Amino acid sequence: MLKNFLSTIGAYKLYEKWLWYQVKNGTKPGHIAIILDGNRRWASEKTLNPWFGHEKGAEKVEHLLDWSLKLGVESITLYAFSTENFRRPKGEVEEIMRIAGEKFKEILTDERIRKNKVRVKVIGRVNLLPKALQQLITSIERATQNYDEHFLNIALAYGGRAEIVDAARKIARKVYKGELNPEKIDERVFESFLYTSHMSKQDPDLIIRTSGEERLSGFLLWQSAYSELCFLDIYWPDFRLIDLLRAVRTFQKRKRRFGE
Repeated sequence: MLKNFLSTIGAYKLYEKWLWYQVKNGTKPGHIAIILDGNRRWASEKTLNPWFGHEKGAEKVEHLLDWSLKLGVESITLYAFSTENFRRPKGEVEEIMRIAGEKFKEILTDERIRKNKVRVKVIGRVNLLPKALQQLITSIERATQNYDEHFLNIALAYGGRAEIVDAARKIARKVYKGELNPEKIDERVFESFLYTSHMSKQDPDLIIRTSGEERLSGFLLWQSAYSELCFLDIYWPDFRLIDLLRAVRTFQKRKRRFGE
């Protein structure tokens, strides 16, 4: 059994190197967005409580950061918790918030963030999150606000429609105060009011969704207009480097015409 296990590990590493060889010289997506789906189903299939899946999923994000930096990806946006997810059982929501808090505390002292100048931003209706978590988020965003080499966005209490509504409200207030001429509002102005306005490249080149579901579920509705989509039949806690490399390979094979 051990021999077979070691053989499998060896084959995996060989395949990983082969994939890396295929994608390393190709065009890399500058901005990758990922819908982290399947944590609960992963736990359920192992007869574990849902939060064990969320724990495992949070750990996978740490690996993803390493892989993305190695690939030279500038920006990562992760869909971790939607506004609709608040409808889940209270105990599960509380555990998710606890896990998020623990991971944010780790980010505050993560040497990779400082070394690679990663700006960390939480996008969504942050005011809906627990106060202690809001304070942590504020600390992280202040600590990394001057970094601009890489961006790590975490969508919490996020909804694509909510983002567009919030942007429209901000614009309406500006118009009401006489600070913005309605005739001057175009796509670029509208984008400056979105949650992702702090980024040089708001639109993701590639959106990946795990778990086998093939929909965006309200994720980055404005920004995803010309994104390449990749749906993977694997739960997020089981996501591997080879899955990321295969998604990038798929992206590189597509012809991006942007309507031309």
